Amino acid sequence: MDQTQALTEAVQAAAKTHRPLRLVGGGTHDFYGRVVEAMPLPLAGHKGVIDYDPSELVLTARAGTLLTDIEAILAENQQMLAFEPPKFGPSATLGGAVATGLSGPRRPFAGALRDYVLGARLLDGRGESLHFGGTVFKNVAGFDAFRLMAGAQGSLGLILDVSLRVTPRPRADLALAFDLDSETARLKVLELMRRPLPLSGAFHDGERLHLRLSGGDAAVSGTARELGGTEESLTIWSDIADLTHPALSGDQPLWRIAINPTRPIPADWGPIWDWAGGVRWVRPPIGAPNLWGAAAALNGHATLIRGGRDQIFQPMAPAVFKLHQRLKAALDPYGIFNPGRLYEGL
Repeated sequence: MDQTQALTEAVQAAAKTHRPLRLVGGGTHDFYGRVVEAMPLPLAGHKGVIDYDPSELVLTARAGTLLTDIEAILAENQQMLAFEPPKFGPSATLGGAVATGLSGPRRPFAGALRDYVLGARLLDGRGESLHFGGTVFKNVAGFDAFRLMAGAQGSLGLILDVSLRVTPRPRADLALAFDLDSETARLKVLELMRRPLPLSGAFHDGERLHLRLSGGDAAVSGTARELGGTEESLTIWSDIADLTHPALSGDQPLWRIAINPTRPIPADWGPIWDWAGGVRWVRPPIGAPNLWGAAAALNGHATLIRGGRDQIFQPMAPAVFKLHQRLKAALDPYGIFNPGRLYEGL
């Protein structure tokens, strides 16, 4: 269903009075980011696949299209979204996935969500329709504007539709578990990553190492024979992506720290990691040191995924923050889209 006209009128009306809007999609990603006090603008009704050419590996869909619907269409043609977007529930939409910019366990092996965005159509803060992508369109700041939408939390514009590069599904997938402690497992995975093996997931739950193999039948079966381990259900990987795995679920605060996987990790961060060691999942005790500062000291960055709605993301350097303010002013001059969702003042 194309609701472009109604959404355009709503944004133009808000722009005239400088009234802020809270963009609302499927609601499954609402926990991720700061609280926005503004009039809700529902987007989930703006849905449907606009174009899909399996031979060209390109799909274009409206932002309110359910991820489950997109994945079902792709599965019919033995294709998939390689960045494995977390859903956090059945009502997850394409727009929500792009706005949050989150990628699943396949990220270090297949690339990030932003790597698969080919183009986008959005409404800017004046209610004007902008088309980015195809031939590279750059805004005044010199960035690929369509990729700026990934992770912007709707603060730069209202996404109308997105074009994505899709990939063939592997012929075989297999999940294995190993009884290895966290540090031994991290070093093992680093060694495996130096070889052309069909790895598509490497997660440690604090007690066991979990690997996923994806590729041709011979490559997967041969690697499984070499590595050993215990075969387990592939459903564990959707649990890891959606943070419903027992090591990641619960009500207590949960931090994600992105860091170079080759670096030794502070012991007080705990043993749980994903992305082949590139992400540490941390549940700090009360009175723990500042994780933003600790992450920055190791050239990483920390995000409070669960357990807070004030400061969520790694503080930015003043010069970088000013750049973000310029981008916001260029695309949303009246500051109506999700004000403060990322940071206060954006």
